[in-house]
Amino acid sequence: MSLARTAAAFSPMQKILHWVVVVLLGLQFFVFDAMGRPFHQWMDGTGGYTTVVIVHIVVGVAILALTLWRLTLRVSRGAPAAPAEEPAVFVLLSKIGHGLIYLLLLLLPLSGLVGWFGKVGNAAGIHEVMTNLLLLIVIVHVAAVVVHQFYWKTNLIARMR
Repeated sequence: MSLARTAAAFSPMQKILHWVVVVLLGLQFFVFDAMGRPFHQWMDGTGGYTTVVIVHIVVGVAILALTLWRLTLRVSRGAPAAPAEEPAVFVLLSKIGHGLIYLLLLLLPLSGLVGWFGKVGNAAGIHEVMTNLLLLIVIVHVAAVVVHQFYWKTNLIARMR
């Protein structure tokens, strides 16, 4: 089965997993993102596990597990087709954007784990760059939903309620 399988609607579990991952990403970005100093202290042997570090790791692993579950459901159940009002170029951009989001949701936790547990500075640096890239793509994703909702009036947001 491919990720392109079409479904009439997202399943309730797909919707729940979407919003749980959104909340966990929000926590990572806005509450538990202060990993730079602890990582450098960890690398030079003067740091260790703080509450922020432990929660950041646990939430990251949870995001990884939930993303794998989301991908499994996406393959087995599919996703609704793009609204008819959406221009073809935006259908393609949407597929690319969703693919990048899933890819980053997989690679970010893995690079973070390699950086922290392997004490690999390059992995941590890549983790930081990918974090910023994910934030940018999520902002574009939300902007696209706004365009759908208020410009094309497709009521796209109802698909994820």
